[in-house]
Amino acid sequence: MATPTAPLPRQAWSVLAVSTLAFTVCFMVWMMFAVIGIPLRKTLGLSATEFGLLASMPVLSGSLIRVPLGIWTDRFGGRIVMAILLAVCVPAVWMMSYATAYWQFLVIGLLLGLAGGSFSVGTPYVARWFPKERRGMAMGVFGAGNSGAAVNKFVAPAIVVAFGWTMVPKVYAVILLATLVVFWLGSASNPSHLVSTDTKLSDQLKMLKDPQVLKYCQYYSIVFGGYVGLSLWMVQYYVGEYGLDIRVAALLAACFSLPGGVLRAIGGVLSDKYGAHRVTWWVMWACWICLFLLSYPQTDFTINTVNGPQTFHIGLNVVGFTSLLFLLGIAMAFGKASVFKYIGDHYPDNIGTVSGIVGLAGGMGGFLLPILFGFLLDLTGVRSSAFMLLYGVVWVSLIWMYWTEVRHTDVIDTPSAPILTAR
Repeated sequence: MATPTAPLPRQAWSVLAVSTLAFTVCFMVWMMFAVIGIPLRKTLGLSATEFGLLASMPVLSGSLIRVPLGIWTDRFGGRIVMAILLAVCVPAVWMMSYATAYWQFLVIGLLLGLAGGSFSVGTPYVARWFPKERRGMAMGVFGAGNSGAAVNKFVAPAIVVAFGWTMVPKVYAVILLATLVVFWLGSASNPSHLVSTDTKLSDQLKMLKDPQVLKYCQYYSIVFGGYVGLSLWMVQYYVGEYGLDIRVAALLAACFSLPGGVLRAIGGVLSDKYGAHRVTWWVMWACWICLFLLSYPQTDFTINTVNGPQTFHIGLNVVGFTSLLFLLGIAMAFGKASVFKYIGDHYPDNIGTVSGIVGLAGGMGGFLLPILFGFLLDLTGVRSSAFMLLYGVVWVSLIWMYWTEVRHTDVIDTPSAPILTAR
């Protein structure tokens, strides 16, 4: 394995630290509706599908903006793009506290959703400060900012109970403003990290036709899109399925969101050591097992025995359900890091563009899934149908990965080798 030829500059660690902070705060804001959506659903009288749409609106805009943000980061540098993004989000978040109608929440949700695009800024910005053999670690640490979803579940319920939901956007706007100041003071620019101005936008967008990029989009729609969708859905799931208070529900939901964010750094280290391919393969199988068990609904059935009818109950209690969610969060954390290790290895000159495209796919998964969760719940009345849907999507990734990678590369015994992609 290659080793760094020179020590990393102090600026690299500073950029990594403040970028991770900025992404954590942005992700916290991005997931705001996961908590304040609970009282809003009661106030506005929303169906499960309408709630899913409300929770998903920030994810939609945050996903659509990822490709242009990644391209702009390649061209202009991550420092200026991230600072502008933070500055634009502050008034949008503050405005949320004054909304009263459902359509107003949808529109403002689109605006505050821009915070979700911070991932496509920070990923290439951070990656270019580190050598290839340390890039998985760096992007994993930065990606741990996903834990902002868990921070939201710790902070927002306490504010809602103490002051009402309208105080949450105001507090978050102030936090965003303070983060902007810290980021600007701790970040740096390096002109050598910019893509040549001779590079055409059309050349960068040609990555959309690359079958490997499309495959990484599929992987990321599970490990990131599934993470976002479940982070938005789990608080109300606990409230509805187990009748818990919003604070207890948010705390238990954080058992999924927190490892799903923080442990991404470990996934980056593992990807550096064993290769993105092997880590991603085993991540998909771990997700498959967890989702299979989570999919089983609460069931009562009767069997006619020699001693007469016997009734049995099958279903996960709160402890079993939360334990499986915790394991699923760990698997998704490792998978998010390993997918971006693929990108850093295969597209070093277009990290911003490709990470934007893959991030868009993951974000669109996070946008569509809560809506589909709500639709399936309204249609079937079975809450675990959300996990049934994800279980099916994981099957697609496993089959695709087997036919294009696993048949050509050992994923168990031998050291990681270059991936031979089927053409």
